[in-house]
Amino acid sequence: MLTVDFSRFPLAPGDRVLDLGCGAGRHAFECYRRGARVVALDQNEEEIKEVAKWFAAMEEAGEAPAGATATAMEGDALALPFPDESFDVVIISEVMEHIHDDKGVLAEMVRVLKPGGRIAVTVPRYGPEKVCWTLSDAYHEVEGGHIRIYRADQLLARIREAGLRPYGTHHAHALHSPYWWLKCAFGVDNDKALPVRAYHKLLVWDIMKKPLATRVAEQALNPLIGKSFVAYATKPHLPPVDAA
Repeated sequence: MLTVDFSRFPLAPGDRVLDLGCGAGRHAFECYRRGARVVALDQNEEEIKEVAKWFAAMEEAGEAPAGATATAMEGDALALPFPDESFDVVIISEVMEHIHDDKGVLAEMVRVLKPGGRIAVTVPRYGPEKVCWTLSDAYHEVEGGHIRIYRADQLLARIREAGLRPYGTHHAHALHSPYWWLKCAFGVDNDKALPVRAYHKLLVWDIMKKPLATRVAEQALNPLIGKSFVAYATKPHLPPVDAA
């Protein structure tokens, strides 16, 4: 289940991509399949081990084209272990709402991004996220949980302040908002509640089968209740320095 729309965020074979806070690796895997040279970075050791295993399995199965590479590594988003201007593309999906120093994270992403490079940022959308917070304290008041809810204009302002130029936005995963509202209403850790189990089965079916009816419904509902807000931006080229 991808949050970044690669029709709006195109990759070229050979692009060097950083998936920052990669989690289970969904965007890193897609970039690898598209021929990129991918680095998937996360602070969670166990998740990085799993991502590395999947990269190896994908290579063995021939899922990535010739020239594509993939590396999984632990790291700190506030102190990235890469030189300046190392990447053509940076993706940070559903991560910034967890980090106190979001300006620091954006500064690090800008530092390692090449001039002319592209960045995709996704965060939980304000409206659906506010419903979750209202229904359940346990949803966000956990170690490593969500510490803020972004409004779209606030996130875009952060991106501009970091020196990036936004060029597009959209919402995603409308069908997932009701699932999380049900989870919050019946108990975040209560997976046995019938409405939660039933809706989860629907989501799994939708992800696996991708029927036209639910695809059309989600596209129609995304502007209203899309669970994620997605922003795309570029790092401008600096003007030439006048030697005089």
